[in-house]
Amino acid sequence: MSIYLDNGSTTKIDPKALRAMIPFLKDEYGNASSIYKLGLNAKNAIEVARKQIANKLEVSSDEIAFTSGGTESNNFAIKSIAFSNREKGNHIITTKIEHKSVINVCKWLETQGFEITYLGVDENGYVKGLKDAITDKTILVSIVHGHNEFGAIQNLKEIKDICGDIYLHTDACQSFTKSDIKYADIVSINAHKIHGPKGVGALYIKKGVRIDEWQQGGGHENRMRSGTENVAGIVGFGKAATLDSKIEHIRELKDYFITKLEKMGRVNLSKDLPHVISVTIPKIEGEAIVGSLDMEGIYVATGSACNSNTLEPNQSLLSIGLNPIEVNSTIRITLSRFNNKKEVDKTIKVLERIVKKLRDISPL
Repeated sequence: MSIYLDNGSTTKIDPKALRAMIPFLKDEYGNASSIYKLGLNAKNAIEVARKQIANKLEVSSDEIAFTSGGTESNNFAIKSIAFSNREKGNHIITTKIEHKSVINVCKWLETQGFEITYLGVDENGYVKGLKDAITDKTILVSIVHGHNEFGAIQNLKEIKDICGDIYLHTDACQSFTKSDIKYADIVSINAHKIHGPKGVGALYIKKGVRIDEWQQGGGHENRMRSGTENVAGIVGFGKAATLDSKIEHIRELKDYFITKLEKMGRVNLSKDLPHVISVTIPKIEGEAIVGSLDMEGIYVATGSACNSNTLEPNQSLLSIGLNPIEVNSTIRITLSRFNNKKEVDKTIKVLERIVKKLRDISPL
């Protein structure tokens, strides 16, 4: 039986979310734009899901626009805000620890005449230098809420107080349902990090935010994002958002896991998000650990899943003070409500054996 500990990359779909989706994959297959019964049933199901997600965020349902996932939500937010408010300025502030769907959007905007400031973080993973970075041309600040690598949760209230009237966007895909998300003007979330389906996400856009439609077509999603809706995915997303996240259970597992891991290596921050553990195991390559665990049916990650196909050191881990060799020796374990103490004990037992074996043959 496998042990899945890469929930920061994706989660298995909750059976309740899957059951909610099935009718809209079989009999209730109507297009939500159609005016007959099948279409109206689909439209009503979307609106129920929209309200479920809005309730979880404690916002109005007409402030939620569905997307294809977190990457599109980040693209939607940053690009649309940038071009909608260009006459006010061309300066955007973000951080060096963002997801690639924020970093690469900002790099692309630089080719379009925008100026981007990339802020660093302190030794605890919290953003620094925001106040000094703001200019009279700053139109957007985009700062990740809960970090997928080392678990730090940014204080959005303090950040918004500094921003004032400047729009604040946050990528909350890793923290949605695990921590309160307030004060931001635009919020990116997705389903597959909360035991919902892949291929669906959402963007919270606070009323009054000046933002252009993302893509043109039939005027779906209140004319913000045209395209036939992924009804089944949206229904699964909504249902997943209503389920008990069991945060206390996850945090207890994490605390227990850390007490065992500290005997093998150094745990990096990981104190805010309840499910993220980053551990550096000296003198062993992280990829060797992941591969060895894989052969035992245990799944963890080396750094961000979105960066796993590159040889470049993980920028986020470098930002909190790890050197390239330490980054290369770091693995990420991310828990979910479906994990249990028995799995943790087995993982530790296997990991101790693997670490000893790899250290015996390591040239380091």
